[in-house]
Amino acid sequence: GGTIYGVEEASLSFFDKHAKDVNLTEAAYLAALPQSPTYYSPYGKHVDMLEKRKNLVLERMYELGYITEAEKNASQQETVSFERDESNSGKALHFVIYVREYLEEKYGQDAIQNGGLKVVTTIDYDLQKKLEDIVKEGALENTKKYKATNAAAVAIDPKTGQILAMVGSRDFFDTEIPGQYNIATAERQPGSSFKPIVYAAAFAKGYTPETVLYDVPTQFSSLCDAYGNPKNGVKESACYMPENYDGKFRGPISLRDALAQSLNVPAVKILYLTGLKNAISLAQDMGLSTIQDPARYGLSLVLGGGEITLLELTNAYGVFANNGIYNTPQSILEVRDGDNTVLEKFSRKEKEVLPETVTSLVSSVLSDITAKIPAYGTASPLYFGDRPVASKTGTTNDYRDVWVIGYTPSVVVGMWGGNNDNSPIDKRVAGLVLAPVWHKAMEAAIGTSSIEYFPDPLPNTSSKPILRGDYCTDGVQTILASVDKDDPNGPYPNNPSNDSQFNLWNTAIQNWVAKNGSSCGTPVPAATSSTGSTVPFNTNDPNGGVEIPPTVVPTLP
Repeated sequence: GGTIYGVEEASLSFFDKHAKDVNLTEAAYLAALPQSPTYYSPYGKHVDMLEKRKNLVLERMYELGYITEAEKNASQQETVSFERDESNSGKALHFVIYVREYLEEKYGQDAIQNGGLKVVTTIDYDLQKKLEDIVKEGALENTKKYKATNAAAVAIDPKTGQILAMVGSRDFFDTEIPGQYNIATAERQPGSSFKPIVYAAAFAKGYTPETVLYDVPTQFSSLCDAYGNPKNGVKESACYMPENYDGKFRGPISLRDALAQSLNVPAVKILYLTGLKNAISLAQDMGLSTIQDPARYGLSLVLGGGEITLLELTNAYGVFANNGIYNTPQSILEVRDGDNTVLEKFSRKEKEVLPETVTSLVSSVLSDITAKIPAYGTASPLYFGDRPVASKTGTTNDYRDVWVIGYTPSVVVGMWGGNNDNSPIDKRVAGLVLAPVWHKAMEAAIGTSSIEYFPDPLPNTSSKPILRGDYCTDGVQTILASVDKDDPNGPYPNNPSNDSQFNLWNTAIQNWVAKNGSSCGTPVPAATSSTGSTVPFNTNDPNGGVEIPPTVVPTLP
């Protein structure tokens, strides 16, 4: 592939040894490459597919009698180190490989190697170089402090979808991580950085930042009672009772504060109220291609239960920055062939996926410094003085991934931190581990540009007091007593206990009120069964909840 011709040159390039000196595993890798050298490149994003093809080569060698089964098994498990990729110029190498893969897929390998293509990309190399330095410095520091050995960053222009910078690791040539693997295009769990997408779907349905939900210990699984006890014959692992990152609960809290402070119980409730299919549909419209079949997910999706890439999530936040308009991420401005004929030229690929009335609410919340103080303090690296910057952190509950995504109207910067091998870092959240590094990257992206402001949200004109935040109007009870989740602005439900979550949520609220009191000054209403009769709060609920698959649930900000 590229300028490498023949097995001898390949051996020297990849392993720094003559072809006659390579071992069985190295030979299998070389045999795997020719079918598609760019796609299977050990320096690209398809290293997993290279592994599969190498193992296929070994399997066929065993089947044909060239090696023993023991040799095959040992070779399939052997770790091989590749030499540095010297075929590139040394600039923005993860991005260069990303572009090369696109070109080869579109024009074919021969055109890439022999067609004399002239390619102008979207990269802002000054910003690229700054982010490379920031990521490397931050990752090396975090290796010492938090055992987080790697980091990646992406910067995108939300008005066009143009990729301004792509840093796939702390150092492309670092063999310890290994640095040639592009984490910016790898699938990882996003933690709470996925929450704004679900909240956006909720705002589109009629919920508002002022809407109040109860942040109290709540059971969401129909297989367990409201206290987290599994029903007869059910394993305890089937229960689903998420906690917040600090183990505390706040009681009644607005969606503004719940999102700004990254609280988990309100987030799970808002996903239920919004609907899993609606949230997934919006995620797909915002370009998250790895979020697919709703049957794969439960309510844990809002806490980062689905894997996505840093590139796509950063670009998805561009919808918030660009007032609801999605742009496909693009890396190329122009391609010409050897005869100087234009083969393609940049043009916007945009569509409206959210109204500005919704994105203005999301930006208002994510840039609300005051609302974030209880979770992040007054001197957080998420703050930029007088400049409004919207941002969200994310940490998986097993501390394998930390994220920060933030934006102004003109630029989105996303950052990931962790370890390539998926091992956990020290138990620290993204606001501590990654936010200081991300702040430097965001500052570099903003530069000396003038301050920009997000559109002001429209006045709240919801017809229901409870959607406007007057949760005491209808007494101390779950919001499900006042809204039909399929039509929140519609009529009050005739029998709210028909909703499968009603008794689970209401029991949790009454337990909270009994222990902590209420500021409403109204009688505490009784929970009712699905038949409408009054039932004690401490009984099992035969009709409550939704089944939650026993998945790993990220629960940190």
